[in-house]
Amino acid sequence: MARHVLETVDSTNAHGLRLAPELRGPAWFLALSQTRGRGRRARAWSSARGNFHATLVLHPTEPAATVALRSFSAALALREALVALTGTPQAFSLKWPNDVLLNGGKVAGILLESQGAAEGRIGHLAIGIGVNLIAAPDPELIEPGATRPVTVLAETGQRLNPETLLNHLAPAYAGWEALFQARGFAPLRDSWLSHAARLGEVITARTGSATHLGRFETLDPTGALVLATPQGRLSIPAAEVFFP
Repeated sequence: MARHVLETVDSTNAHGLRLAPELRGPAWFLALSQTRGRGRRARAWSSARGNFHATLVLHPTEPAATVALRSFSAALALREALVALTGTPQAFSLKWPNDVLLNGGKVAGILLESQGAAEGRIGHLAIGIGVNLIAAPDPELIEPGATRPVTVLAETGQRLNPETLLNHLAPAYAGWEALFQARGFAPLRDSWLSHAARLGEVITARTGSATHLGRFETLDPTGALVLATPQGRLSIPAAEVFFP
């Protein structure tokens, strides 16, 4: 996969998607700083210099629902890379749908964006990854009840270089992508669940119209969150998750 290191961009996802029609294959874009980083639901993403801001641009051929499962590939690859660099496997876990936790705090987020959609398929996919290597958002700016933000530096005492992280992340992702292509989502689902935060515990999932409280049982074959609630077993394809 090609790699491009940029001094500064507005957003690595936006930059990657602008260039996507010209790319001949997968490409990583790493920015040393971002001016308009964003997370889910267009929320601003803290982009302090020294943190990790990168995007992988792909040209998938599967249906859109299958393409979206690459958020799990990205989470598994990022956890693998961070474990390899810090030597602390027990410290990292995965929070549905797209966060990586370090000692229970949010250290990274993943954002998938696409363009060129037609007939249930997409032309270009951007997998954006942000990691709090040395700086985290002000906790007072975080939504009430959301997972506290943490940094790799504060939690492990290790100062990781963004380019060094990409050197580990890129091959890790390539490995998970190859597995996904060869065997589908099932092995990724199993691996993701083996590192899942709060599996078997009661959590809250908020959609745009409802709030569901239930025990986190599993993921279904589509990647949806499965909760055991007082009203019965519920599969939730998209939501914000909050821990007690």
